[in-house]
Parts: sequence; C-alpha cells; structure tokens
Amino acid sequence: MSLWGGRFRDSINHNFKNFNDSLQFDYRLAEQDIMSSIAWSKALMKANVLNSKEQKQLEDELSVLLNKIRINPEVILSSNAEDIHSWVESKLISKLGELGKKLHTGRSRNDQVTTALKLWCKVNINQLLNNILELKKALILIAECNQDTIMPGYTHLQHAQPITFAYWCLAYVEMFIRDNNRLKDTLKRLDVSPLGCGALAGTTYNIDRHQLANLLGFKSVTNNSLDTVSDRDYVLELISNAAISMIHLSRFAEDLIFFNSNEVGFIELSDEVTSGSSLMPQKKNPDVLELIRGKCGKIQGALTGIMMTLKGLPLSYNKDMQEDKECLFNTVDTWNSCISMSILVLTKLKINKNRCKDALKKSYCNATELADYLVSKGIPFRTAHCIVGKIILEAINQKAALEDLDLKQLKNFCPLITEDVYSILNFQSCLDKRSSQGGVSSSQVRQAIKSAKKNFFS
Repeated sequence: MSLWGGRFRDSINHNFKNFNDSLQFDYRLAEQDIMSSIAWSKALMKANVLNSKEQKQLEDELSVLLNKIRINPEVILSSNAEDIHSWVESKLISKLGELGKKLHTGRSRNDQVTTALKLWCKVNINQLLNNILELKKALILIAECNQDTIMPGYTHLQHAQPITFAYWCLAYVEMFIRDNNRLKDTLKRLDVSPLGCGALAGTTYNIDRHQLANLLGFKSVTNNSLDTVSDRDYVLELISNAAISMIHLSRFAEDLIFFNSNEVGFIELSDEVTSGSSLMPQKKNPDVLELIRGKCGKIQGALTGIMMTLKGLPLSYNKDMQEDKECLFNTVDTWNSCISMSILVLTKLKINKNRCKDALKKSYCNATELADYLVSKGIPFRTAHCIVGKIILEAINQKAALEDLDLKQLKNFCPLITEDVYSILNFQSCLDKRSSQGGVSSSQVRQAIKSAKKNFFS
C-alpha cells in the first residue's frame, strides 16, 4: 500500500518502485515504529481526533502486530509495501478499515522515521555499552593475572622500554572507556523526541509533545521542526563513535597478530578463533583478528559515505536521507560483532610468560635507566644519552645484553659507573621506578586494576 498517490495519474514504474522502496532494510524499525504509533494514537485521543474506543482498537491491533514481528521480524519482507511505515498502516487498515486510516492524522513520515530511528539508536547504544563493558572486564581479568608478566614495550615496532602484559591490557581499557563515554554523550544528544514535528513546520493539532516524549522514554522534545526532520547528527555521531572504536579494535587486533607471530610468540590464540591453510598443514592463522582489522575500513567508509550524503542537502527532508539506515545498521552490526569476537579471543588467550621475559634479553630496553643513572652521577642527560649509545654499540658487537657487560667494560665509557649500576639495570627495577600516576610500576598497575574492578564489576 502506498501512503500517497491521489495527485498522480499514472502508476509507478516497477523499476522505480524497486529503486525507491526501503522496506528491505527499514523493516528493522518495525518495533520502534509500532511503539511510536501507539503513543501517537494516545496523543490523538487527547487531541479529540480519536475517541477512547477507537484508540483502544488501534492500540490493541498495533500490539498484536508488535508481538508478531517480535517472533519473526522478517515476516515483513514478504510484503510489497514501500517502507515499514506503510506496512504498519496497511496492516491496520486491513483489520480496522477506515479507523486504520485515522492514525496518520497530523504526522508525517518525516517525523515518524526519525522518531523510530532514534528509538532504535537508543536500544542499540545500550547494547553496545553493555558489550564494551564486557570487553573491558575481559581485559581487566587478563591484566590481573599478568601483573608480573614482563615484556618489551614498543615504539616504531622496536624494543623500547619494559612493560607488563597487564599494562598493555590496561592501555586498551582506557581506549574503550573513551569509546564508552562518547556513546553516552551521543545518547544524551539524541534523547529528544521528534514526534509531533510533522513534515517540517509542526502540526495544527493540539498534540502534547512533552507527553509523547514521556510515553516513548525521551527526556525532552526538539525545538525546531525544520531542523528536526532533517537532523541526522545522531546517525553521524553514532557511526563516528563506531569508526573511532573500530580503530581501537583494529590496533588491538594488530598487536595480538604481532604478539602471536612465530617470531614473537608472546601469546597463543585458541583453536576456536583460528583457521588453517588449504595447502600448508602447519598453519594456524589469526583470521578472527585479521577480520576485525579488515572490517575497520568498512566502518570508516560508512562514515565518509553518510557525511557525503548529508553535506549538501537543503532544509528540510530529502529522499537522500533514506540512505542513512543501511550504513547505520551495518555499522552497528559490524561493531557489535567485532566487540564480541574480541571478547572471545581474550577469554581463550594463552600468554607465554617465559617468551615475554626472554624477549627482554638483549633488547636493551633498560638503556634509558643507564642514562638516568649517569644523570644521577651529575652528567647532563644529553651527554649521558651519547655515552649509553656507545655502550649499546659495544654490547651489540659482543652480542651481549647491557647488564652482561662487566664493570671494567662499562668504566671504559664512563669512570663514574660503579657496582650499583647492576641493580639499576634490573628489569623489575626499571618497572618499579616508574611509579608516577599512570606509570608501569607494580603499585600503579595494581591500583589501576583495583580501580577498574571497582568501576566495572560492581
């Protein structure tokens, strides 16, 4: 059933209908459209457009539809309706006749669709928040078990300074906290009801928009109907949130791919999340992580796409905006699945503590400590930096770790070096000295885990 057509002489071209229809993707808004329709029927009753009996009939039939689509949402797809709004209305008319035609009084698909889309976003943001919380919990549990797992930290993919696997986990916890906060901010901004704005200029009926907002669980109502029906900032924000978070997930995946490589071997991925080669029997490929990394580009593309769709649109509603839903739905689906897969990876992850520790040998990750040691002897840091660089060259020539050079060899580069240098070069000492806020020391990591557990496990 079409919601329009009175002023048209000719029937719609079949190919254009297929091009124009959106039911194949906006059917996912069925529940939200029905809920907003129930609320709208109550507003129409209060405005004396419907009597109480009519409103109850409409609400009862809408509730029947709601139960049907909750059992099987895809039953909608067998219809020839243009979109989800016309599908719902056609079902009402087929059951209630002329009464079904009254429901759309005073509203437009323009305010109807953005209301349903905002309601959908609210539900899915809460689901995303829950999933991100579970991801943070998984990282914290691994961190708690690996506070003594010392490994090299990297810059430029070169050994830099010693850290712990726990500290690495906590770095990603911080990223996902920011993702969480961005989502909450987006939720605050979209939590305003569009219903009652009509096509672009409001409605002539005595609709209590604040009561409508309350019925639908919105915190407030929008202030300008022209802006409201053309606003898709919340879609942009949600996809932008996803794009940023997927960058974090992609970096997380890349780190684990690197740690899992034969050359590094810090971790082993479970058989449950890896695959083999069709040719090479020995292979155990980190496909789950590669897919997470790969799907990141898909989300960046969705963000660029929706920005380009919206950037030149005049006020108010334009059919271009129909393109917002597929990219939003696909983005949220992909983001959710990548979070879920990341949790699965972590719950089955094995950490090779000995391999992590062995990687520190001859890594020269304690070179900065030696420079700081020389500073403590009164040598300017830039001079100390140069001296240590020369010591490193000697160690490399001897294929020895920095701490394996004897005192005589060290004194050849600086006579101020004494026996106490070896306690400084100890890797645990390197960690423990970094006890400033956010540092890698055992006390700081322990406190960070304690704080995180208090925030996320209560």
